[in-house]
Amino acid sequence: MAQNFDRALREGLADAIGFVGGALGGWAVGREVLGIDFISSPDWNAPQLLGLVLIVAGCGVGRLLARRLMLKDKP
Repeated sequence: MAQNFDRALREGLADAIGFVGGALGGWAVGREVLGIDFISSPDWNAPQLLGLVLIVAGCGVGRLLARRLMLKDKP
């Protein structure tokens, strides 16, 4: 039981850290590299939607990387 709780706790922590970190990373890439700031723009044009896609993609990539790093070599 304790092993299942430990694994679930690590998975949840990895998901939370990866999701938030990835979203911030995707937003930073869009803002600094492409000059698209989805967060502060009131418009819904193609550049802002691309910024949103970068944030969502960053969430997925961040979650994947965090799970791989935090759960490697663990049953």
